Amino acid sequence: MNLSAPIHELKRKAKLQSRAERIPLHVALDRIAAQEGYRSWSLLTAKQPGMTSVRALWPLLEPGDLVLMAGRPGQGKTLASLALLAEAMRAGRRGIFLTLEYTPADVLARLRAINIEPREFADLFDCDCSDAISADYIVAALGNAPRGTVAVIDYLQLLDQRRDTPELALQVKALKAFARERGLILVFISQIDRAYEASGKPFPEIADVRLPNPLDLALFDKTCFVNRGEARFQAAA
Repeated sequence: MNLSAPIHELKRKAKLQSRAERIPLHVALDRIAAQEGYRSWSLLTAKQPGMTSVRALWPLLEPGDLVLMAGRPGQGKTLASLALLAEAMRAGRRGIFLTLEYTPADVLARLRAINIEPREFADLFDCDCSDAISADYIVAALGNAPRGTVAVIDYLQLLDQRRDTPELALQVKALKAFARERGLILVFISQIDRAYEASGKPFPEIADVRLPNPLDLALFDKTCFVNRGEARFQAAA
């Protein structure tokens, strides 16, 4: 189903409606989705081409990889990460979604929005919504995970939000070493700086990643940028 406007324009319309009518943004987004013929905003974004193309990333991943999944809000990076996780579980790998953003009910709704029923992967899927998620927490949580396990971390810029956690660069370095040692695949959802929206570029680039704290992005083995319902991915040089 063709949209009346690009996703980023529809989201801007929803934000304006949210402010004008003093309603929650998610309510305004669902209204816009209904006008486009979808039951919800999550379903609208899930049905865009990028959700199909991002699944092609799965065969390119190798145990030990750190993957950056980045995009502006509302462009589908969370759904793309969940779609990637589903591909891993269909291949018999264990999948874990660790989030500092969502509740278990939110994650369940987003999985179902892309036609994934968690019960299908009852013995393979875990969702962890702890407020304590950090590098140390992830290492402990995945300490007994089998080789090839895929973990999505939602999201990169929140890992050092608490004062009692190490700086972001140290955490990512520790997780890279852990992933290599244990043969795990870690996918980090990441924000893109707001300035990207005025750049005119069709996709964000590594330089557009929002970094409130220093981090060497060369630590990531592969990147996937999501924009306007499309995905572009590449291996590190």
